[in-house]
Amino acid sequence: MKKISILFVGLLSLITTSCVQKSYKRTVNFIVDVSKIDNIKSVGIRGEKPLDWNYDTEMIEIKKDSLYKATITFETGYKFVEMKFTVNGDYELKDKPNRKIIFAVDGETNYNAAFDVVK
Repeated sequence: MKKISILFVGLLSLITTSCVQKSYKRTVNFIVDVSKIDNIKSVGIRGEKPLDWNYDTEMIEIKKDSLYKATITFETGYKFVEMKFTVNGDYELKDKPNRKIIFAVDGETNYNAAFDVVK
């Protein structure tokens, strides 16, 4: 009976302890240079949550037909997010890996890129 009680307490403690990863607030300031693209109607970002691979998160123009910006705040336990920029709804980096944005430890990350160019 004592062994059963010990086993029960052990199982109960395993069940009641949380395995949920701690999440952190992460802010990313995305800036993309699209100066080499003509006829720009929209610039956006697609990616992993809280972004979406099916719909653009719209970026705002900060320099006419050249620079666009978006600031997005994530609540996540992950240390990075994968994403791609879009122009007029068309993905960049076709048949190439996604961009991997590694979050800064302090919670705010600045990410500057040129459309369809990988460093």
